[in-house]
Amino acid sequence: MAQSRSLICKGCWQTMHVPIALRGPLAVPFRIVGLRPSRMNPNTCTLCELMFERVMKATKITIDATILFADLRAYTRLSQSMSAASMGGMLDVFYDECAGAIWDHDGLLNKTIGDAVMAVFNFPIRQADHTRQALLAAREIQRRIERRKAEAGLELGVGIGLHCGELSFGEFGRSHRDLTAIGTVVNTASRVQGAAEAGEILVTEAVRERVGDLTDAGAGQPYPLKGFDSPVMLYRA
Repeated sequence: MAQSRSLICKGCWQTMHVPIALRGPLAVPFRIVGLRPSRMNPNTCTLCELMFERVMKATKITIDATILFADLRAYTRLSQSMSAASMGGMLDVFYDECAGAIWDHDGLLNKTIGDAVMAVFNFPIRQADHTRQALLAAREIQRRIERRKAEAGLELGVGIGLHCGELSFGEFGRSHRDLTAIGTVVNTASRVQGAAEAGEILVTEAVRERVGDLTDAGAGQPYPLKGFDSPVMLYRA
């Protein structure tokens, strides 16, 4: 079940201890000056997206975070047999269900990339257990997609990959600024997602070390990942 949305921005409260109202009558003055819920996470505000430049006085920082990639499987094949409107509706379902699951666990829906989404956990809302929250969000995505499949008979299948560690997060680019995460952790998470089958969640050894009780009790398996010289040990979760 979806959690109720926060009345104040969690990011601004954690970072500056400033109660910026997101909803209700108290939010009206903030809306007037352009502060509203972020599209990346409705429990944070648009000031969080500008926090690097206006608050931290830096364009990028190094953080410990967990990255989640989820991809809609067989999208290309299905697009050849379904109308554009039907495919658009399928993508809407996929995006909406991913967003709901990610936001319920205080993650940032950082990007929608065609038939995939990328989420960051531990910024701007800090979480001591961000890796656990990311994995719980991944499981919730799979549950939501399975429910949608049963309700509407949609041919939906999602593969999910997770990795965690230090990465660079901030504003990148000059002519077009992009608020995102970059680094080996992000690239690895993307490759792990590429190895996951429809309905499967794969995680790295780093994730398993942090949330071993939530992963498959069995031994991991080596997977050949693009860009890696040797197979990488992955675990089902």
